[in-house]
Amino acid sequence: MLGGPNDGARHQLDLIQAGAKRHWVTIHIVLDLVHVLEKLRAASRCCHAPADPAAEDWIAIKAPRILRGRAQQAADEIRAQADQRKLSGDQRTAADKACQYLNNNADFVHYDRALAAGWSIASGVIEGAARHLIADRLDITGSRWSVPGAEALLILRAVISSDDFPAHWQYHLKQENRRLYPSIDQGKYTLTA
Repeated sequence: MLGGPNDGARHQLDLIQAGAKRHWVTIHIVLDLVHVLEKLRAASRCCHAPADPAAEDWIAIKAPRILRGRAQQAADEIRAQADQRKLSGDQRTAADKACQYLNNNADFVHYDRALAAGWSIASGVIEGAARHLIADRLDITGSRWSVPGAEALLILRAVISSDDFPAHWQYHLKQENRRLYPSIDQGKYTLTA
């Protein structure tokens, strides 16, 4: 699974898909559920006051539909409710934006499929890993990193965080031993006397 761009920006999605196609790689893009919920929260304010508990109930009805793979149904309901309330252009802006977001990203909000495959549908895990592996070490004030140096450090941090360091270190020592003390290939030489 590849976590999609945070806001479903078409340009980013196009770049990701083009890169995958260029490298003959199959990827699955899943937009962060948190961003979908933000759109729903904004849309709920078209029909309910922000502090109204009914706004939370409204979201609690729409979100499970989206999680079950029925984003189009949720969008249709949001539009229908805005129409029933006869909301004007400004009053329904957030509702229309939520519907447009769901329609434009219909291929990337199949959370039912993602969950069935065991994929993450929110970026908290990814952002936490990035913070742990990258930011906690490389974002030190005044530090300067070369790309090879930063990559080596990040690989080492990932190996340590995965509890694979002892096995990795043994492998590293064997490889260094082979590099420094190559075996003599006796098969290349014949004795002549």
